[in-house]
Amino acid sequence: MRHLISIDDLTDAELRRIVDRGAEFSAGLARRPAPLDGQVVGVYFAKTSTRTRTAFSSGSLRLGGSLIAYGPGDLQLNTGETTEDTGRVLSGMLDVLVARTAGPEAELRGWAQQGTMSVVNAMTAEEHPTQALTDLTTLVRHFGHIDGLRILYAGEGNNTAAALALALTRFPDVHFEVRTPPGYGLDEAIARRARDRAARTGATLVERSDMDGLTGGYDVIYTTRWQTTGTSKPDPDWRNVFAPFQVTPALWEASPGAVFMHDLPAHRGEEVVAEVLDGPHSIAFAQATNKMHSAMAVLEFVRTAEASPKAGEPVAGEPVAGEPVTGAAHRTDRDLVAAR
Repeated sequence: MRHLISIDDLTDAELRRIVDRGAEFSAGLARRPAPLDGQVVGVYFAKTSTRTRTAFSSGSLRLGGSLIAYGPGDLQLNTGETTEDTGRVLSGMLDVLVARTAGPEAELRGWAQQGTMSVVNAMTAEEHPTQALTDLTTLVRHFGHIDGLRILYAGEGNNTAAALALALTRFPDVHFEVRTPPGYGLDEAIARRARDRAARTGATLVERSDMDGLTGGYDVIYTTRWQTTGTSKPDPDWRNVFAPFQVTPALWEASPGAVFMHDLPAHRGEEVVAEVLDGPHSIAFAQATNKMHSAMAVLEFVRTAEASPKAGEPVAGEPVAGEPVTGAAHRTDRDLVAAR
């Protein structure tokens, strides 16, 4: 039984293992021996969700689990029950609780103060770790690797950007460039943790509050919607402040081979223009589908001793369990497109 509340809950090896396993599921190379057979997964979403809720619900069922869904008004948290008491009660009936609160991470830590139920962070105010795992899975599917990639992130330094910073700086020679409006950058404590990782791995984390002096040569251009779930902006003129950070085709002049990523939902005409989101460089909707494959890898990880099953022989064309999917047996999405 494990929890996944922050990217920092994972060792480097565990992070890579989940990402590789998600890529195996995405590529259709993974066995599914129903590791959640006989287990019950609760999904509690206090805030709206399309992709994450569906991904964990569908992923739970595909792995053999049963499902109980809770909406924002369904738990006695609304009447004053403590998170610790709620966690103790649910842990007697559930094996996994996947929770989106948009509140403090400490709330999920409260649910985790018991020894039988795994707790998975489907988004808190500080961090969106399962989104970052989805994104890394998508990078592996597209490029076949993460090491050495150059990634430009433009927009708000929100919980998705925080999780990406903590995850990408684990990989050698990754360049993660975060461009945010003044006052909307990464949380300093999270940025400090990411810089510490980068110093160890040889990755770089660059933060600026303008869009000047872009070097180009990026492999990925990434944005999120400007109005993050569960938050509001105190500045009534915030859209004008964010306007220079809109993703437009001009960014591809110096990065013609870059792909476009977005955690969705997107607001065309705000953070990104339709020409980019719906254009040939966009892999945003493949990224959305990968959320289910990544969710399956997370669920398998928190409920089994190994991230990949080891019983039996690999099926034809399947990598040996635990080996990185970036090896010869793996074909990236670009390979599949070329083959067509």
